Amino acid sequence: MPARLNTHDITLVALFAALTAAGAWVALPIAGPVPFTLQVFFVLLTGLTLGPRLGSLSVLIYLLSGLIAPVYAGGSSGIGTLFGPAGGYLWGFVGGAALAGSLSQRRDGRQSTPQLIFAALAGLLPIYGLGAAWLALSLHVTSFKVVAVGGVLQFVPLDVLKALLAVAAAKTILSLPLGRGATSRSR
Repeated sequence: MPARLNTHDITLVALFAALTAAGAWVALPIAGPVPFTLQVFFVLLTGLTLGPRLGSLSVLIYLLSGLIAPVYAGGSSGIGTLFGPAGGYLWGFVGGAALAGSLSQRRDGRQSTPQLIFAALAGLLPIYGLGAAWLALSLHVTSFKVVAVGGVLQFVPLDVLKALLAVAAAKTILSLPLGRGATSRSR
């Protein structure tokens, strides 16, 4: 039976969903239909900080809120955006937060910096995998090179930087006395 959410959990889930939405407002157009945003930073931070269950729930709440509110990149919203060319990246955020959260956990509750870096970088894989695959399908692109360059490689340098910054922020947040024990992170 899954653990029930308490007020503290709900507050954190909502806060990180709002942060992810705020990260979408920093949208810089680059080559192709998918802009550069700060969402990846907040998605990875969410997973590293909240763990796989609450992290993925927070990102899912963000995605659902975009169906009715302009919280996607550049202030877009609606089902068309969620299933448009960039939609795979949005859906990949759920897996990215879950994977980063899952790989960052240890039984003793402590997280080492190398473990957090590995978890954050691994969290990019579902984002790129779903994002590039959906981008190729939605634009009817069959060239692996075009998809790799336009859907993944152009994002890697800045996303690695965002992952490292998310690790630094997560270490700081996890060291704060927020009333959240290490064992409850997996909830």
